[in-house]
Amino acid sequence: MVSQLIAEQIERLPTGPGVYLMRDAQGTVLYVGKAASLRHRVRSYFTSAQKLTPKIQRLVDRVADIDFYVTGSEQEALILELNLIKRHHPYFNVRLKDDKTFPYLKIEVNKEYPRVFVTRRLEQDGGRYFGPFASARSVRQTLRVIKGIFPFRYCTKPITGTDSRACLEYHLGRCVGPCIGAATKEEYARVIKQVILFLEGKQERIVRELQDRMEKAAETLQFEKAALIRDQISAIQDVIEGQRIAAKVRGEQDVIAFIQDGDQACVQVFFIRNNKLTGRESFILQGTRQETPSQIMTSFIKQFYSSSPHVPPRLLLQYPVEEEAVVREWLEKRRGGRVVLQVPRRGSKKELVDIVAQNARESLVQMKIKQLATPRELEEALAELEKELNLPRPPGRIEGYDISDIQGLAAVGSMVVFEKGKPKPAHYRRFKIKTVAGADDYAMMQEVLKRRFKRLGSDATGETWAVAPDLVLIDGGKGQLNAALAAMKEAGADFPVASIAKENEEIFLPGRSKPVVLPRTSPALRLLQRVRDEAHRFAIGYFQKVHKRETFISVFDNIEGIGLKRRRALLKHFGSIDRIKEASIEELAAVKGMTVKLARRLKEALSAG
Repeated sequence: MVSQLIAEQIERLPTGPGVYLMRDAQGTVLYVGKAASLRHRVRSYFTSAQKLTPKIQRLVDRVADIDFYVTGSEQEALILELNLIKRHHPYFNVRLKDDKTFPYLKIEVNKEYPRVFVTRRLEQDGGRYFGPFASARSVRQTLRVIKGIFPFRYCTKPITGTDSRACLEYHLGRCVGPCIGAATKEEYARVIKQVILFLEGKQERIVRELQDRMEKAAETLQFEKAALIRDQISAIQDVIEGQRIAAKVRGEQDVIAFIQDGDQACVQVFFIRNNKLTGRESFILQGTRQETPSQIMTSFIKQFYSSSPHVPPRLLLQYPVEEEAVVREWLEKRRGGRVVLQVPRRGSKKELVDIVAQNARESLVQMKIKQLATPRELEEALAELEKELNLPRPPGRIEGYDISDIQGLAAVGSMVVFEKGKPKPAHYRRFKIKTVAGADDYAMMQEVLKRRFKRLGSDATGETWAVAPDLVLIDGGKGQLNAALAAMKEAGADFPVASIAKENEEIFLPGRSKPVVLPRTSPALRLLQRVRDEAHRFAIGYFQKVHKRETFISVFDNIEGIGLKRRRALLKHFGSIDRIKEASIEELAAVKGMTVKLARRLKEALSAG
């Protein structure tokens, strides 16, 4: 039900372009959006609830006031929208994590003896900026690379050229020494020019210039100088070789892809300059739950390039952006030239986008691991689990369970173990489902739990089975939890149990009608997610192994004379079914236990199949 205040505000909104802010009863900005028509766009939120996503419905339920700004065009609205999102960090907007503090690499090209250093302030002061980088660590790593190649100054003192002594950097060959007059202003400027070319991806041009200088030094018998230049060339060529992944695509462009995980997304950007990958960065977007891939991509591009000092002429994207014409026009104004937004569907460009997406996926995995890497964070996670799940003590041993099957075919279960918050792979166990026919996940989970806990009291089980868990975690919702409880009761196992449903990350507990919902930043939730994801990964890996083996065996089911022993010998010799099919009769007959007659029969059967 729309309040009278909101209804009147909507009717009085202008029909031109602008930016709207939705606030709650305390005046907190919940959402910032832009619109070609303020009235029409805002009114669309307050239509039938059936037409709204659950996320937007939650937003609308909390809106108590609407504010707005009128702009002269959609371009102005887009810029204002970005500024307001940065200022207010609205909960319901997709937003870059820590976007205010992105570091840059700055070169003071407007100074006589420019410095190269890290800064978090992007200013219109005539300096050259490279970035933004995702973290201080990544920008410092880049700085270390160029400092190891180019002898520019790292100090902050005034340069007069009359100092009596140079610092250690000069004696180590890491600075050309303008402070003592060892390098003229022009010679130092040449070093800075090379740094800029390097960061722009124009390493081959630097190499050509250095090779000319090396040859001239050698001709004038300056062999020590020539050797230093040679080492510099070698260092640059090492960097060039490490950038050849981008040879698939020519030109200058950024390649952007992401992997979404609940309420956040990990975005990976590859920076390609002059046919080479000159760098890559990972960024975290928050507030992505129930957003479409295009909405997530659009939000990232707008926020990232509003902070970036450089816009390339082409963006290769995993998904198309919304309002492409408006976004492209805005990018072209920032670039001062044409910008192409392309979503490749095939060929080398699509392959490159897929590589970036895979990198995003791996970055997300590493990010989750790092979030729970320190002893303090693990201790906080376990203490929070004790409190939120009403456990008798912090769960020192957590066992996670999952089922993997395709319509009941080659179904397998997994058990993973985390001790004191850390995985213990030596205690992982896998189960091939034996008693359940068809796709019945509940029954399969019950079989796995019965087999695990019936071995708990046996003296012959060994350490893995004998150790009792402090928490049993099931992948799924309330139904999976009830099935697990029934199986454990039958097996005589009385341990704390919880299930976690992936869609909304709700935690279900025995005897509670409503699930426990932890904050997205909760260390306890991150730990449970990691246990759940590890159990799924382990189950999938085993499923693939079992399914592959059974597929292999089924290929030979109707070939007389090729039993299990010969099948294994063939697989061990050739390594795969495809290589067996490609083998000649002579090669097949050479395998232990095979004959020419059997080889010919096998070849004919495989060719017919």
